[in-house]
Amino acid sequence: MKVILPVAAAGVLFTAACASHASTSPTAPSITFQSGMTPGMSGSAMPGVMPDMQSPPASASATAADSPAPQGGTAISMSDFKFNPATLTVPVGTTVTWTNQDEEPHTVAAKDGSFHSPGMDTHGTYSFTFTAPGSYDYVCSIHPFMTGTVVVTK
Repeated sequence: MKVILPVAAAGVLFTAACASHASTSPTAPSITFQSGMTPGMSGSAMPGVMPDMQSPPASASATAADSPAPQGGTAISMSDFKFNPATLTVPVGTTVTWTNQDEEPHTVAAKDGSFHSPGMDTHGTYSFTFTAPGSYDYVCSIHPFMTGTVVVTK
């Protein structure tokens, strides 16, 4: 049978043992944690923590995600630190909407400077209407390894 002592109780026992005048050699206190528990973990990962003391689920807050996503091949998502699709082909006059699906902020910035979004938190969106044909390379200015291209046809 394993006995699990709270840290405070172990400290009291250790203090009491130090106050003893016995001639035995001192030993370091031993503390055993329950299986699955690690010191320093948040309460949401610890068994036995009351549910109302745990962090609320991420879906508990209302966001712009409640609005429907654009349809018809004009949507680009940002997830897993990638633009998806990496290349989108649309006709002139099309409005493209980027949506951040990551838990980190992202931006959309054209390499030629023609458009630049503000930072977008999770479920944030940015739209831009392409009025001239061409190939528009863009990056996330926060994470420049994230790249994409919008090809605009006549």
